[in-house]
Order: sequence, then C-alpha cells, then structure tokens
Amino acid sequence: MRVSIPRALQIFVLLALATAVAGQAAAQTPPPGNLIKRLSVDDAVRLAVEQNLGIEIDRFNPQIQDVAIAQALSYRVPTFTSSLNNVSQNTPSSNILSGGTTQVTDTITTTQVGVQQLLPTGASYALLWNNGRTSTTNIFNTYNPTVNSYVSFNVTQPLFRNLKIDNARRTVQVARKDRDAADLQLQQSIYATTRNVKNAYWDLAYQIDNLKAQQQSLDLAKRLLADNEKRVQIGTMAPIDIVEAQSEVARNEESVIVAESGIETAEDRLRSLIYNPATPDFWRFTIEPTDSMNFTAQRIDVDAAVQQAIANRTDIQLSKNNLAKSEIDLKYLNNQLMPEINAQAAFRSNGTGGLPVTGISPLTGQPIIPAPDRPYNTVLGDVLTSQYPTWTFGLTLSYPVGRSTQQTNYARAKLEFQQEQVQMRNLELQVATQVRDVGRQVLTNQKRVDSARAARQLAERRLDAEEKKFAAGIQTSFFVFQAQRDLSQARTNEVRAMSDYNKSLVDFEAIQLSSLGGGSLLQTAVTAAR
Repeated sequence: MRVSIPRALQIFVLLALATAVAGQAAAQTPPPGNLIKRLSVDDAVRLAVEQNLGIEIDRFNPQIQDVAIAQALSYRVPTFTSSLNNVSQNTPSSNILSGGTTQVTDTITTTQVGVQQLLPTGASYALLWNNGRTSTTNIFNTYNPTVNSYVSFNVTQPLFRNLKIDNARRTVQVARKDRDAADLQLQQSIYATTRNVKNAYWDLAYQIDNLKAQQQSLDLAKRLLADNEKRVQIGTMAPIDIVEAQSEVARNEESVIVAESGIETAEDRLRSLIYNPATPDFWRFTIEPTDSMNFTAQRIDVDAAVQQAIANRTDIQLSKNNLAKSEIDLKYLNNQLMPEINAQAAFRSNGTGGLPVTGISPLTGQPIIPAPDRPYNTVLGDVLTSQYPTWTFGLTLSYPVGRSTQQTNYARAKLEFQQEQVQMRNLELQVATQVRDVGRQVLTNQKRVDSARAARQLAERRLDAEEKKFAAGIQTSFFVFQAQRDLSQARTNEVRAMSDYNKSLVDFEAIQLSSLGGGSLLQTAVTAAR
C-alpha cells in the first residue's frame, strides 16, 4: 500500500533537514576571525621559552652583569693625563742677592704628559714627562729664558696588604659571581615558567574535559525531560512531575556555562604564558590542546630525586654562589689585617738649558762669562740619554696600634660566613623535605585516579539501574536525578584527579631543578629570621 505524503509536509521535512545540516556545519566551523592553534605540551613550553615576557626580562640580567664585569675591570685600563700651565709671579726683593732692585718677575710655562695604571699584582706605576720654560728679571740666572725637561717613572708594589687581593680585584671577583648568579636566575625563571606552562596546559585540558562531563550530564537531563514529557502526553505522569526534570536541566545548563567560562579563563592564563602580546590576533585565537589528559602510572624514585635536587637545584646553586662571594669578602678582609708595607722605586732623568745671559755682572762689574748655549734639543737629549739620573728606593710601613676597624670587619664577616654555612645545610634539609612531600603527592594522586575511576564506573552502573527502575515504574524520577548528579560529580572528580596527577608529575620534575615558588628557600628563611 502506497502512502501519500502531503506536499506541505514534504517541504517542512526538507527545511528541517536543511536547518539541521546548516546548524551542524556552523557548529563545526569556527566563526570568522576565530583562529584555532593546536598545541602539544612540548609546543607550549617551546613557545614560552621563546616569547614569555618574564623570561625575556630575565635575559637582560646576564648582559647587565657583563657590563658590570667590564666596569670592574676598568681599573686595569691605563689613564692618560696632560696639563698646560702658565704662571706670572712677582716677588719683592728683600736684599741685594734677591736678583732685582725692587722685585723679581718670573713667567713660567709648564706642560706635562703622563700615563698611570694599576696592575693585576696590586702594583701601580706612573710615567711622566714634564717640560718648562721660565723667563725672569733675576740678574743672577745663568740662562734667561731657562728651559728644563725631565722624565720620571715611579712604581709602588704592596708586599703584604693588598698583595694577593685588594678592593679592585675583590670587586672583579664578586662581579663574576654576580654574573654566574644571573645565569642561575635565568635558568630558575625558565624552569618556573616551564612548570607554570605545563600546569596551565593541563588546567585547560581539565576544563575542556570538565565541559564534556557537564555536557553529558545536561544531555542525560534533557533526555529524561523528553521522556517525562512523553509520559505526560500519554497520561502516565502528571504535568507537575516534569518540573523537577526542567529544574535539573536548568541546573546542568548553569554548570555548562560555568565550565565554558573556566575554559576561557584557563585559555587566557596559558596564552599569557606562551605568547608575546605583540602576536597578531593575540586575544582572538583559540588554543586547542592536542595532548589528551591520559592517566599513565609512573614509578618514581624519591631518594634519587632528593640527591638530584640537592646537586642541581638553582636555589642551592645560588646559595653556593653567595657562599663563594662571602668567602671572597672574608679573604679580602683577612688580607686587610696585614701590615701595609709597600716597596717603592723611582727614576728621574733631568735636563736644563736655555739662552745664556750676557752683560756686566752687578757684583763684580766685570763682563759675564756666558754659559754654553743649550737649546731645547740639547736639553731633551740629556733627558733621553739619562745624563743626570736620579734613583730612589724605599719602603713604607703602616700598621694600626690596638683593635682596628679591619679587625672588627673581619670578625663580623667570619661570623656571617659561618651563619651562611648553617643556612646552607638548613636549605638542603628543606629541599629534601619538599621533594619527599611532592613525591607523596604523586603517589596520592595516583591512588585518587584509581579511586575516582572506580567511583565513576559505579555511578554509571547505579544510574543505569535507577533508569531501569524508573522505566518499570517502581522508582521516582528523584532517584534518577540524584544518580545523574552523582555521576556528574564522579566524572568531574575523575577528571580533576587525572589533572592533579599530571600536574604533580610536573611538580615532581620541576622541584628537582628549582623551587616551586620560583624563589630561593634560603632567601625566604633569611627574610623570616630578620
């Protein structure tokens, strides 16, 4: 028998199918401008290391410390000096030997060129070349004008204090330790960011799975509501009985809305960790994790992890670096307790000449026998050939009598160094305790996953049983709703337990490299003590 379908009904069915297909296509196709970036957890970590602003900030610290080292080493750079002076001097005559009747006028022009430098041995030297020209009204001068020149070289070498270490070399050594600390702080920042990225990644995966669980609960509630509406239509259920089903649907719709908001929040947190805000469409694209939040039980060795942490953790390395800096200060202050004995050596080569004075001597009335003509080139030749050398050797001694500032500084630094050694041992104890605690969290979360999975399976079986009882008419819908809620909570608990387990594995790996708080436990302990 052939059934005739009305034309209007055919059109209605076709429109309904077209609308359903269009709706499905719209659900599968992202809205215009909404980009999807699919990332694995390793991709997220790689992007964070490349683009995270916190890491980018910390990358400047080693460069800044390089400049600080160069600044500390600048004491080794030779210093060039030069000067030019002109002096006009009038001196009143006090006797006939003053060289003038009422006054003597001297015009003196001097130039000086030199270089001085501190050496890595603590020694210092100065090399100077001086030239002068003097015009005078003094009638007793042999040359007028007179030219003179000399070259001097002075060396001072500490023999006890400041021999092996001085303040300049101490500053260089401390600057190099600060450079090492900057590298460690950069590593600490990378480790902390890597941990935060992985945890944010698993948080986003949890929120997505939680939305799926809430959506499943909503679908169950809608299905039961539809069944109840059919029962009302056929008269086996009172209309008032579907109110509870409608309320359950509304409650689950609220849970779906909250879960969707949780996804957006987790996505923004991950986005801010792995991308630079200058990235095009920074706030518009959607992050889709490609690594599923599976549960794979892993065996962990807590004792080996403790040893690994004590050997490699950045806060312990920073503490050792601080100990090394304190040891440098202690070495310097101990050196300052020694007597200051400096050996000095100096050499000077002189030359004098000028234009010989001629005329009648005011004392004898006889013609003045002129001195040999000695122009500047002759004077300079005397200087360069060391015709008139002067050598000087000496020792200088300085030592305080009684309890000096150096002694009190050394005593205090020694006590502080011993305190830091004890703090170092305390830090190692705290690290071991922290690693063991995180190891227990891994094992606890592993058991939680097993328990939550079993609870979810039992909740599914209970819901199935309640639905069968309700279909047979021997149970009310209240118990079905309660079973649905229990199943929804069991699914959420299972997803949360799996997320916590994965995050505890991340923490267990990270705690062997750096403090989970991103700072130093030693700094925290010192701050608390103060």
